[in-house]
Amino acid sequence: MIKYAASSIVVTMYSLMTRPMIMLPDSKMLSLLSTVHEHLAGKVTDAFLVGGLVRDILLGRPTADIDLAVAADARETASDLARTLNGKYVLLDEVNQVARVIVEVEGKRWQLDFSTIAESLEQDLARRDFTVNAMAIGLDALLGNPRSPEILDPFGGQRDLEKRTIRAVSDGAFSADPVRLLRAVRLAVELDFNIDEDTETLIWRDARLIKEVPGERVREEMLHLLAVPGGGKRLAYLDELGLLLELLPQLRVARGVEQPDIHCWDVFQHSLKTVEAVEYLLREGPWDYADERALSVVPWSEELARHFDREVNYGSTRRSLLKLAALLHDIAKPQTKTVEEGGRARFLGHASEGAEMVTPILERFRFSAREIRLVELMVKHHLRPMQMSQEGLPTRRAMYRYFRDTGDAGIDILFLNLADHLATRGTELTMKHWREHADLVRYILACHDEEEKLTLPPRLVDGHDVIDRFGIGPGPEVGEVLEAVREAQAAGEINTREEALAYIERWLASFPSRK
Repeated sequence: MIKYAASSIVVTMYSLMTRPMIMLPDSKMLSLLSTVHEHLAGKVTDAFLVGGLVRDILLGRPTADIDLAVAADARETASDLARTLNGKYVLLDEVNQVARVIVEVEGKRWQLDFSTIAESLEQDLARRDFTVNAMAIGLDALLGNPRSPEILDPFGGQRDLEKRTIRAVSDGAFSADPVRLLRAVRLAVELDFNIDEDTETLIWRDARLIKEVPGERVREEMLHLLAVPGGGKRLAYLDELGLLLELLPQLRVARGVEQPDIHCWDVFQHSLKTVEAVEYLLREGPWDYADERALSVVPWSEELARHFDREVNYGSTRRSLLKLAALLHDIAKPQTKTVEEGGRARFLGHASEGAEMVTPILERFRFSAREIRLVELMVKHHLRPMQMSQEGLPTRRAMYRYFRDTGDAGIDILFLNLADHLATRGTELTMKHWREHADLVRYILACHDEEEKLTLPPRLVDGHDVIDRFGIGPGPEVGEVLEAVREAQAAGEINTREEALAYIERWLASFPSRK
């Protein structure tokens, strides 16, 4: 086990100061730090850059996250700064006095996290998570000598940076703040580091504590992990460390649930592989079971890349939420499994039931209503693309219904459907069937892009026309009539107001009870 004596830090702290040449923060960050320094002058006796910012400066990594430890009440300090910079104040931890300021400067959003130095900087660093985050630079020191400031490094963080290792500062690091269990894996993915073996043992020991972490903090770490290319592969690592099923116990029953012969993996492994397949399709990493030919037939463009890069809510993009949907898309398969007389396994209704299960899971992690709705739609309709093309290419009417039902998740679902195919066939993927599937997606995307009227046809008639012309009273029936008109219009069956009115008359006549 990893053990350190906090009392020894006081003796060694200043002997562990170093003055290496470092990568300068960019001019925008230096400007912001100067503004912060001016604001703190006369109010705060000491302020130190700590945590991930020092690490990233040493690694030469760009960052928009600034961590500061101050010899003052961090809540008041952050609140005052938020008012000065016209930013947003967020209280992160009332008891430990940790607060955040989110501010936009010259078109760039910055996140400044303030923590309170309760007793001494030495003890503050001793309570931090990992050695690479347990270094400090005085704000005065950085601004006074930005090329070679003194770095306080009592736990060998610079050495671990050189070794590309994530190592816990103490064996109580995770019990002190269990969100660090997830952060260890996230940092390893982001930095392409390995987790120290003793630290892995600590994670396994304390994995159950992740259930105590507030949902919004879990959300933040999960989204960080899923945002990094290659994060999908690390989901299996989360499972090895005992964390994945503590986070998502609903997946526990999926392990070992066998599927029809067309599948290479059980439901649990298939779910993890689908996330990896999504990353492959989004051009974020390799797929171990296919070569470049398989990717070359999949539609891709700068417009699609921008689509998946779009922010959905703070911290989430369509990319990260698509990966989350991939992990959860078959979550209801275990409870819906039936076996026919011939031995064939069926999972009827698993998509709809899975969508219902997604809601409480994501609500627990404090995802926004928009994020939850997007993931719900992806899970609910992940089978739709192939279902609407049983006999050749889908009709315009079928595509209209698809985009009507899937809303703004339609494009995302197409890629989830492709990833599902890859994670189903695995090593048995055949280029013939794969190319047919990719061509189907290409066709649907082309129709969607070229003909906006497929999803947003111009209005030919309105509710007043239906009520006045056909004597239907106000109510849901009017909406049904207008939807029937829109569907026929999208299918190319009607194009004018006169044709729409004639269509309504025929449509109503086909339902004698509506006359």
